[in-house]
Amino acid sequence: MKQGYIPKDQRKNILFLSDDIRLTSGVGCQAKNIVLNTAHRYNWVNIGGAVKHPEAGKAFDLSGEVNKIMDISDSSVKVIPSDGYGNAFLLRQIMAQEKIDAIVHFTDPRYWIWLYKMENEIRQQIPMVFYTIWDDLPYPIYNRTYYESDDMHLCISKQTKNIVKNVLGTEKQKEDWQVKYVPHGIDPKIFYPIINDLEFEVWKEKFLEGEKYDFVVFYNSRNIRRKNASDIILSWKTFLDQLPIEKAKKCLLIMHTELVSDHGTDLPAVVENFCNPEIHKVKFSVNKLDEKELNYLYNCSDAHMFMTDNEGWGLGLTESLTAGRMIIAPVQGGMQDQMRFEDENGDWIDFSTEHPSNADGKYKKCGEWALPLFPQTRSVKGSPLTPYIFASQVKVEDAAIALMKTYKMGSEERTERGLAGREWLQSDEARCTAEGMGKNFIDNLEVLFKNWKPRKRFELIKVDEKAIPTKYNPNPISLTPEFLKEIQSI
Repeated sequence: MKQGYIPKDQRKNILFLSDDIRLTSGVGCQAKNIVLNTAHRYNWVNIGGAVKHPEAGKAFDLSGEVNKIMDISDSSVKVIPSDGYGNAFLLRQIMAQEKIDAIVHFTDPRYWIWLYKMENEIRQQIPMVFYTIWDDLPYPIYNRTYYESDDMHLCISKQTKNIVKNVLGTEKQKEDWQVKYVPHGIDPKIFYPIINDLEFEVWKEKFLEGEKYDFVVFYNSRNIRRKNASDIILSWKTFLDQLPIEKAKKCLLIMHTELVSDHGTDLPAVVENFCNPEIHKVKFSVNKLDEKELNYLYNCSDAHMFMTDNEGWGLGLTESLTAGRMIIAPVQGGMQDQMRFEDENGDWIDFSTEHPSNADGKYKKCGEWALPLFPQTRSVKGSPLTPYIFASQVKVEDAAIALMKTYKMGSEERTERGLAGREWLQSDEARCTAEGMGKNFIDNLEVLFKNWKPRKRFELIKVDEKAIPTKYNPNPISLTPEFLKEIQSI
């Protein structure tokens, strides 16, 4: 019997608003991991969102499948597909039918505007929990109303936790606003290093078309502008141009992504115009893969590379580390957590108002499995709903240097470093496994259920203008001594 097991009829019933847990999106995969690893403790109803869900209006009972996967006998997991992320009518209907004890919602707060309009009604009956994603600084003060609409925030990264706490404001902070760290997690039984597996070797031989390579780098993410997939290709070329031609020919970049995207670019055109196909070898993987085949791809590679402008977590990096592969990535968001930067005492760094990010390179030492890319430029991007957020760019040259360092380590050292990353992810310190994420959820929700009090129907609030933050800080960019010296000398 699984530790902490509660019989079905004694469990809390939780309504989960997220991507459909059957989808392969990052949110869908993590939502599934949460449900699977807490199914012995809670009954789940998932309003499963998708842009245009082909099964909207139907309902599915996944309890039998969950029982088999998690080796329990009485799980209760239902999925109600929805176009978008649901609506007030559907939510009220499910709350009444399923006797819901709490609502958990997951992904960008802008998907939940309709939910926040109902929060006073909902929180008189049950608590609301937000599994919070936020990619980067500056502090999004425009999210304050959203964050105040929840009884608990479970934050995917240490930076997200600091962001939420600062947006809520310490002077106006209420005791019932609980902000906790719950990092993403991957099942190490699904993504793992493959050793002496004939089926994998046959698959690898077919995928690589019989070619043998000394060094393989993997990119696994969407082809959208902020991911900068084209910069991966340019960095790859820049690195290879520093090798003897015959050695360069024995290196391969695998890109598992869309070839052409309206929200990204035409990657084959980039390869055609920047690369010599005989020297700068790039192989695209475009077919939809199951978890087994995706693990095969990770195991084909020596390292996973990422050059995004901003990122909440970087789930592909976690999968790669879990498969025992090194990572090369920007110092942003939850990727900082996965690199495990340490302070002068050897402790895993945290973030605060005084040190909201390590993008400035205050701490350089990190886990041996990671080669960090510190951003060299920073710009402010935005939209009407997201007025401002930093886009932090890393240099192609820095990425090429990281590739060269990884290449020169040799296969044995790369393997050792990657396995060290896998071991750390499963440690009590990191808890970056699917099971660890489930335990974190249970630990925090139980505290919430124990201490939660219904919101009053009417509440008189005295507004203290000084307690409401209006700006990030006077200097949203870290001003280096070199910069100050140069600008003062003009």
